[in-house]
Amino acid sequence: MRYRQPMFRLVHISDPHLGPVPDFEFRDYFNKRIFGLLNWKGNRNRFMSARWREELIAEFQKVRPDHIAVTGDVTNLALRLEFLRGRDWLQSLGASGDVSVIPGNHDAYIAGAFARYGDAWAPFMSGDETPGTVAFPYLRRRDGVALIGTTTAVAMPPLLAGGLFGRGQAKRLHAMLSDPALAGDFKIVMIHHPPHSGATARRRSLFDARVFRRAIRSVGADLILHGHTHLPTFAELEGPYGPVPVIGVAAASNGPGASRPAGRYNLFEIERTDGTGEAAWTCRWTERGFNSVSGDLVTFRDRASIDPRIILDPPKLAPMPAAR
Repeated sequence: MRYRQPMFRLVHISDPHLGPVPDFEFRDYFNKRIFGLLNWKGNRNRFMSARWREELIAEFQKVRPDHIAVTGDVTNLALRLEFLRGRDWLQSLGASGDVSVIPGNHDAYIAGAFARYGDAWAPFMSGDETPGTVAFPYLRRRDGVALIGTTTAVAMPPLLAGGLFGRGQAKRLHAMLSDPALAGDFKIVMIHHPPHSGATARRRSLFDARVFRRAIRSVGADLILHGHTHLPTFAELEGPYGPVPVIGVAAASNGPGASRPAGRYNLFEIERTDGTGEAAWTCRWTERGFNSVSGDLVTFRDRASIDPRIILDPPKLAPMPAAR
């Protein structure tokens, strides 16, 4: 006898870069922020706006998603007022239990910025067992779907926008993904910087991506979601059961005419079918957003199938490999 659990609808958006940049005091800009301010004034301010972002949100709210994943760069310069604005924006998306966010490099733009103000997002960025406490990776389980939030956000010198994952976080991620309690869950890992090779320029890349990839190669996952590049992309990482899909998305606030695609969102419809001795997942991917010329809302992918692993007497998972 077989039965289907209710479909779980997950929306993925990223890089809203909420604007405009707040009024500032000169002391706030005696650091790397001056470069970010010039970038906002000369580039992003022309193409990123609340108009496109709010229209995109209104569009995906029509499908009544069960959960929303935001993979970083809510702010531009990690100013205190930006974090408070980000909190209000996250609250507008839904209840904290239904919205999960991770930080991006712009949310940790200068040393100590995120540590000082990140508590504003704690309800949206903490695990089920430690609500209100920000610690990475964090775990949220929803109807058989395990959402795991990680961080690659660290302050970098001027003109660098890269990230670091860290061996400690990799060990914790390995332990989380290999936990027998999650053996039957559909596991989704959220990360800001893309973890696959060649995804972006070196100065903007995840500098220790090998550390993350070793963990995935050892214990696997079902889906990896990222932001950062402002590009809609698909790649794969090696996993113990086969390739693990890695999916990026265009920046939520981007409008037509920019060098990068206009805003999009990903919708994942995840279902589990149980039968005697097996549990199989299906995941279908819809990608919608704005045409970069006309600005019309269009469908780029329509319920494309993502082949998930089938849990049937799975192989013994490997221990975390030693760093080389």
